[in-house]
Amino acid sequence: MILSQVGFSRRKGKPLKKLFPLSLRDSLLTAMILGLAALLCVLLRIIDGTSGDSYVSLVFLLAVFLISRFTTGYFYGTFASLFSVLAINYLFTYPYMAFNFTLAGYPLTILCTLAVAIITGTLTTRVKEQERIRSENEKERLRSNLLRSVSHDFRTPLTSIIGGTSALLENDDSFSQEQRIRLLKGVQEDARWLLRIVENLLSITRMEQSSGSIKIDLRPEPVEELVEDTVIKFRRIHPEWNLHVILPDDFLLVSVDPLLIEQVLLNLLENSLRHGKSATHTTLTVRNDSTHAIFEVEDDGCGIDEKLLPHLFEGKGFSAEGTNDKQRNMGIGLSVCRAIIKAHHGTLTAENAASGGALFRFTLPMED
Repeated sequence: MILSQVGFSRRKGKPLKKLFPLSLRDSLLTAMILGLAALLCVLLRIIDGTSGDSYVSLVFLLAVFLISRFTTGYFYGTFASLFSVLAINYLFTYPYMAFNFTLAGYPLTILCTLAVAIITGTLTTRVKEQERIRSENEKERLRSNLLRSVSHDFRTPLTSIIGGTSALLENDDSFSQEQRIRLLKGVQEDARWLLRIVENLLSITRMEQSSGSIKIDLRPEPVEELVEDTVIKFRRIHPEWNLHVILPDDFLLVSVDPLLIEQVLLNLLENSLRHGKSATHTTLTVRNDSTHAIFEVEDDGCGIDEKLLPHLFEGKGFSAEGTNDKQRNMGIGLSVCRAIIKAHHGTLTAENAASGGALFRFTLPMED
């Protein structure tokens, strides 16, 4: 009782259900591998044409290893090792089609196959656990970076909105019509920026479903339609910005969640507008190689500070050096973009283009 009050507790071992889980997939896989091992041994006996069966133990040992490697827990590997020993004894050891437990070295054979199953199962379980921990740490790092950045990203536009609306409410008579419009446009722009932040955060929660796995609604989409929908949304918000779109002549089809990919494109386009120092226009180019559709967003600004390039996608709160809007940072948007593209089995990179501006490039696997 005293130990529990000061924070100590008994360490509980893993329940048997976690050590020996059962599943239809693993059961079918085990049956298939053992069946193939037995069939291979029969075929080798026919091809060999002799009564020597020295290869049988090696074939079943390999089967036990594969089962332990590709199934979960220890049950299937242990079952396969015991089944293999009995199958070798009954089917491939004289007298055939009968058990003979008086064979020399029989206990050693059982111990060896069990050892292979247990060791392989232990190593596989450990690797899977390390991968799960690594994945959880990566998600936790992303959450932490998002939380650090979002406090700044929310506070700045909210302060601007409150300041602009308060000025209009308290001193409306002292402003000209032009000044009122300028203040209201500033409030509208900050509200849209807040909406973009909320959409980014919703994308993160949308990608993280039960069991910590990423669930996205993939379906075949023409690249041209994705770009067209994105450009319409972008020009609705920024009608005066000079945006040039270059599409390939080929019909490209990608398997994507269209809403998420459109958000990636919108984030990259808005970053070029907001953070491209002295930029006057943005070019969105789509091309393809043999297996991937390649999207490139390039501006004609002064590019990205070389010191920031390695850290652009870490979700940290920073802004592009020299921009007129230093209050708003790129961290959240770019970290979300990379998470979305990674979930689509693509890549997202950033570099400075030969022309001097910033160039963001991401790839998506094409449909056959």
